[in-house]
Amino acid sequence: MPQSTRRLLLADDHPELLREIQQLVATDFDVVGTATDGLTLIKMAEALKPDVVVTDIRMPGLNGIDAARTILQRKACKAVVLLTMYDDPRLVRSALDTGILGYVLKATAGEELLPAIEVALQGGVFVSQRVGPRTAGPKDV
Repeated sequence: MPQSTRRLLLADDHPELLREIQQLVATDFDVVGTATDGLTLIKMAEALKPDVVVTDIRMPGLNGIDAARTILQRKACKAVVLLTMYDDPRLVRSALDTGILGYVLKATAGEELLPAIEVALQGGVFVSQRVGPRTAGPKDV
């Protein structure tokens, strides 16, 4: 399947950032929609069935981790990648425990977002290099 036919749904409560991320991924993905809150994200994911959802954590109504949990439980997409400013290892662990496969910091989105999406679509886990201590052991959570 040609890369350009892969479908992506974006969510962030900052419209400017949504536009920037859309431009960043446009050559590799068909952005099928954008949402600015968690409840709308769930509805759109169920209706549009994207290959991947890229969402912020902090959004009105329902946060990105809780929205992702619902989306994944309902099998509305293949993978979810978080795009966030929070580098707290506890949030990373919570996200991974939910089934989210990518955790990318907004500060490194230009370099890491596309690779994170690719890894997630292959079923792998991608965590931004700049996230605090690694989350591999219990001492880090």
